[in-house]
Amino acid sequence: MKTLLHVRSSLFGDHGQSAVLAADFVSTWQARHPGARVIVRDLIATPLPHLDAERFAALTSQPEARTPSQQRIVAESDALVTELREADEIVLAAPMYNFAIPSQLKSWFDHIARAGVTFRYTASGAEGLLGGKPVTVIATRGGFYAGTPADSQTPWLQTMLGFLGLNDVKFVYAEGIAISADHKTEALRKAREQIASAGNEAT
Repeated sequence: MKTLLHVRSSLFGDHGQSAVLAADFVSTWQARHPGARVIVRDLIATPLPHLDAERFAALTSQPEARTPSQQRIVAESDALVTELREADEIVLAAPMYNFAIPSQLKSWFDHIARAGVTFRYTASGAEGLLGGKPVTVIATRGGFYAGTPADSQTPWLQTMLGFLGLNDVKFVYAEGIAISADHKTEALRKAREQIASAGNEAT
């Protein structure tokens, strides 16, 4: 059975523009894969704690040395990693807040980037262990940033996903949505066209 992991990070829940477009993506994907499974990881409804010294120590500890508190932290991370491993495809809804991804999405990455689990160090450098899964990033922005130095999201996500072995990454941008109603309408239309086109190519 095909499985899609849908990661949500809009502060506005179902009303966020990234959430609306990601829902369109999910619907298109389900039409291509009737009966397939969708795992939803909503980082706003169920936020992860930000990484601190205690959580970092837990995630880097040896299993036999973990305290009960560390075991609970690792179990939470293990659940996130299991979702990733079970997914055949991933869609990340990533609105831009203050030129960056939401802090909740950053916390998700902090909990899944684990040496020996989702990547490993080798003599030739780090090697990602989650390869072979296509990732679609739904990137919504109030202004126009793609291809400019102000777009810190795209290179960071490409680097982070590639670090985990997820190198098949496509971006769907919806930009200028805060400029005017017309810009918003046009941005969402173009993004939906990209999503529909990707669906047609995959059939």
